[in-house]
Amino acid sequence: MTTLYCTDGGIRLDVFLTDETELSRSHIKKLIDDGKVFIGGVQAFKAGQTVKTGDSVSFEDMAEAVDLTPEDIPLDVVYEDGEVAVINKQRNLVVHPGAGNLGGTLVNALVFRYGSGLSTANGSVRAGIVHRLDKDTTGLMVIAKTDFAHAKLSGQFAEHTVKKLYRAVLDGNLKSDSGVIDAPIGRDKKNRLKMAVVGDGRRAVTKYNVLERFKNNCYVEFELCTGRTHQIRVHSAYLHHPVSCDPVYGGSKLGAAGQLLHSRTLEFYHPRTGERISFTAEEPSDFLNVLVSLRAKR
Repeated sequence: MTTLYCTDGGIRLDVFLTDETELSRSHIKKLIDDGKVFIGGVQAFKAGQTVKTGDSVSFEDMAEAVDLTPEDIPLDVVYEDGEVAVINKQRNLVVHPGAGNLGGTLVNALVFRYGSGLSTANGSVRAGIVHRLDKDTTGLMVIAKTDFAHAKLSGQFAEHTVKKLYRAVLDGNLKSDSGVIDAPIGRDKKNRLKMAVVGDGRRAVTKYNVLERFKNNCYVEFELCTGRTHQIRVHSAYLHHPVSCDPVYGGSKLGAAGQLLHSRTLEFYHPRTGERISFTAEEPSDFLNVLVSLRAKR
C-alpha cells in the first residue's frame, strides 16, 4: 500500500490522487471502484469524496511489486540518529522506484545503508520517504527511520511547520526584489507529465527574495508555503522567468546537468524530542560554477 497525506483539505479524492501521483483519472476511478483506496483507513466509495486536511489516503500501488534491491549508491548524510536522517540529495537521483525507474533510486540506496531500519508507513517501495525532491533538484531531505517518526514528520508537513528554503537561478530578472506567488497548480491539461498554473488547481503559495541580479539572470531564494509537485519550477515559469537549465519548463542552458534548483535549508521539530532543528547545505559544484560565471560577466 502507498499512503499519502493531505495538507490542504476540501478537495475531491480523485483530484487529490491525480495531483499527487502519476496515475490517470480513469485508473484512479477503477481503483476506487475495486475497493482499493482508503481514506483514514476506511474504504473510499466514490471519486468525489472529500479529502480533509490531515487525512491519510492509501491505495494499492503496482510499484510495490518491484524487487527492491539494495544498491551501493553514495549518500551525503548530513545528520542521523535513531529516528531520522537528513541527506543532501545529489542530482540525477530519483527518490523512489516507479514506472520507468525500477532501480538506481534513493530508496535503493537507503535500503543498502539502513536495511530494515526505515519507516514503512508509505510502503516498502517508499521506505523512509516522507517528502520528495525532483530527480535533478538537489539538496536536503529528511528520512524517517521509524513509523513513529514518519507519522510525526508527516503531521508537520501537513500543518506547514516544516521550513523549506530553496535557492535557484532564474532566466531574466524578476521585477520585484521580493514577493509572494499565490497561483493554483494542477496537472497540465495538454501534458500529464507537467504541472501548470490552472484555474481548478490546488492553492500553491511561494515566497521569494532576490539575492543577486545579473545581466540575463537572477539568483533567488524561495520559501515554500505549500508543497505542490514542481511548485517552484511551475511558479517561476508562470512569471516568465523559468528556473535556468530546466528541461521541462523552458529554462535556458547555462552548463548545469539539470535545473538550477537546490533545497538549501530544512528546519523541523525532532519527532522524538520536539526540539527545533535546522540544517543547511551549500549548492552543488555545477550550481556554484554557474554563479561564478554569471558574476564574472556582470
